[in-house]
Amino acid sequence: MNKYPLWKYIFIAVVMVLGALYALPNLYGEDPAIQISGTRNIKISAETLASVEAALKSAELKYHTAQMDKKNVSVRFADTEIQLKARAVVQQALGKNYSVALNLLPATPSWLDAFNARPMYLGLDLRGGVHFLMQVDMQAVIKKAEESYADDMRRIMRKARIRYSRVTNMAAGGINIRFNDDVTRDKARDAIRDEIKDLILVDIEAEGQFILAASLKEEAQREKRRFALEQNMTSLGNRVNELGVAEPIIQQQGAERIVVQLPGIQDTAKAKEILGRTATLEFRMVDEEHDPVAAQLGRVPAGAKLYRMKDGRPILLKKRIIYSGDNIVDAAPGFDSQSNTPIVSITLDARGAAVNQRVTGKNVGKRMAAVYIELRSEDKLGKDGKPILDSKGNTVKLKRKIEEVITAPVIRSQLGKRFQIEGLDSVEEANDLSLLLRAGALAAPIEIIEERTVGPSLGQDNINQGFLSIVIGFAAIMVFMAVYYRTFGLIADLALALNLVFIIAVLSIFQATLTLPGIAGILLTVGMAVDANVLIFERIREEVRNGNSPQASISAGYEKAFSTIADANITTLIAALMLFNFGTGPIKGFAITLSIGIITSMFTAIVAARGLTNLLFGNKRMKRLPI
Repeated sequence: MNKYPLWKYIFIAVVMVLGALYALPNLYGEDPAIQISGTRNIKISAETLASVEAALKSAELKYHTAQMDKKNVSVRFADTEIQLKARAVVQQALGKNYSVALNLLPATPSWLDAFNARPMYLGLDLRGGVHFLMQVDMQAVIKKAEESYADDMRRIMRKARIRYSRVTNMAAGGINIRFNDDVTRDKARDAIRDEIKDLILVDIEAEGQFILAASLKEEAQREKRRFALEQNMTSLGNRVNELGVAEPIIQQQGAERIVVQLPGIQDTAKAKEILGRTATLEFRMVDEEHDPVAAQLGRVPAGAKLYRMKDGRPILLKKRIIYSGDNIVDAAPGFDSQSNTPIVSITLDARGAAVNQRVTGKNVGKRMAAVYIELRSEDKLGKDGKPILDSKGNTVKLKRKIEEVITAPVIRSQLGKRFQIEGLDSVEEANDLSLLLRAGALAAPIEIIEERTVGPSLGQDNINQGFLSIVIGFAAIMVFMAVYYRTFGLIADLALALNLVFIIAVLSIFQATLTLPGIAGILLTVGMAVDANVLIFERIREEVRNGNSPQASISAGYEKAFSTIADANITTLIAALMLFNFGTGPIKGFAITLSIGIITSMFTAIVAARGLTNLLFGNKRMKRLPI
């Protein structure tokens, strides 16, 4: 007789109940909602929740629930029309220090929340939003590193009292240091080599000049590129968080590219403006000893650089940077209580605060300037005003560096860890500048090379079509199995339905993101899952034809088909894991659902289906099987 011990039946029942429990939240859909979050220095509190509720009640906007967690206040509504009105009302009531984002929140009942049962995420192609593919300028990374090393080499040679003619950053890459004789060059090479291990140093003699050529080692370049990519991903993540986007996706693609997906965002212009800008601040002392007008005519004094104020006036600043945006740990917009003009309050790290305190203490009565630096990538236009294309058909880009002195006030007293920047034109400018500084400067310029927008209606169409494809495929297989294998076919249909429930449950438990290729993976899994039952049933038929008893045929069918099913599924699982490991974006989505489906189908086809078979036929003495 084919019988399972009691514990196996209990195990199968428990797994089925848990699968149904964690798949259930996906049936309840989502509620339109707004999500309120504060800037880094402003925390959500009970007062924030009370202000939101008061603003909505005064505007007579009905809402389902208003909840607060550690980071956000979430308010649910009946429809999107009320949601849009509520966003405008709440934003006006709370001001610019809070981010109010549109969102869709799961309508899962509270009793399911007690089990931590949540619906799976929907990808950009199903929910709608914005997709950016960004290229990191790795040449700028190496150039910036070489400029830093050039400063280090000057410091090393000054410390060692080694005389040199000039240190030059070459346009094609590398650093050249010129000396008057080879003995001095040898001393410099030894001193630099002792302190800097990342450089290749080569002697060059040309036209009576003694040159020491320095270049970064290959492993050092790789490390600089890797760090720049990681830093950019961190900064982009911070900026996305400041925008208040729910469930963003920021992934590395290859060695030089980053994918950013913002579900629910439709304002591409604002997203591009915040994500693509490479902005930072540099603080320098004003050169008050020389005339900026004379510098405009080409007579820029040594150790100084000519800049322009926001109104176009020339100003001379000293080349030496006191500290930069890298030392800023927080930045918040606000208003000056005396002049009632917009400002940005800056908080420095320990190093920046020590430098600020020392420099301003020594220069009371003198002027210090804040230089805003931004790198922009623009299309190169021809005489006809149209973008110029290269040989591959891509638009030729021009990189433009904007350097602008925001303010250059007189130092009235010694400054420390906190101070404020004045001279801003508007509240919006103060908000944008504080957001960029707070999120962290990008380690290297980035360029958006691909941009896609998926509307909510198109996302819903994708969901409907994907769901319809699964239903049609599932129904066709169920009808075929029931007709061809009769009672055993119905068992296979039940196992197939259970497999679909388990796939959704696993996606929900791990909070995986379901995409359109993921739906294709589920549909493929449905076909593969029934294939295991076909192998088992055909083996049972073969055993019956060979004259074995029904009970012996069932036992032999499951046991002999197991190795074939395991081999087929393991090889497919290996292929799916390779797709997940080396693929990106849509390929990963396909690989995830395929891998989960393979594992769950092994359980449903071999364990659950046999358990049901044993319940129906295991205790019966039969002459023939309904197969």
